[in-house]
Amino acid sequence: MKRPAADQRARNLEVYMKTAEHKLNIISRSDEPFIDRIKAGDLLADALGHFKGPQTVVLGVPRGGLVVARQVAHKLKVPFDIVLSRKLGAPQNPELAIGSISETGEVYLDQDLAQRVGADEDYLRGERESQFAEIQRRRKVYRRVCPKIDLRNKIVIVTDDGIATGATVQSAFKSIRQEKPRKLIGAFPVGPEDTLKRLSMLADEIICLKAPSFLEGVGQFYFNFGQVSEEEVLNILKECRESS
Repeated sequence: MKRPAADQRARNLEVYMKTAEHKLNIISRSDEPFIDRIKAGDLLADALGHFKGPQTVVLGVPRGGLVVARQVAHKLKVPFDIVLSRKLGAPQNPELAIGSISETGEVYLDQDLAQRVGADEDYLRGERESQFAEIQRRRKVYRRVCPKIDLRNKIVIVTDDGIATGATVQSAFKSIRQEKPRKLIGAFPVGPEDTLKRLSMLADEIICLKAPSFLEGVGQFYFNFGQVSEEEVLNILKECRESS
């Protein structure tokens, strides 16, 4: 009796996945590193030339993604801004993203991974509160330098210097959708194909320059992957204010 419903769900999922793949544009499978974030932004802008226009805005995930976003925006001659989203780290391993939280409090959580690493409700509550407090601190500082751009009816391109789990970008996408953009595009220098496919379910299009067969960390795909300082972020945001 339940078989037809189960079959229909399977068919719906298959159609959904095919639609997501149709929205995914992987430029190459190369594992050759970029020189630095600026060069990656240059190359990414070349792949985004068809989005050049007065209705386009580029958003960068801090800190490294803001360097890429500035370069893309400069080359496309469009405004850029920052998108605030923080990963939720695993117990005893804060670099492992088990989820993320956005500037509006939108939370994405990988339930299976959270269970595997022992992140119970008390831990998750504390991690959410801690990361959201840091977002609020950054927003207070950053928005003093660069007021937020209205995203309604805009073509919004979200970028970072690369993605691994995609958790931070996922919550950013959900938050941006609430602002009713005309289109939501994800554009990245490098990322794993499975993550890109998952993100393509949340965006109108995903463009990635490189999707190598093995990605241990984003830094391995840059010759120069130095940490971006808070001072550099603030200096970039001053340019952001002038661009808007």
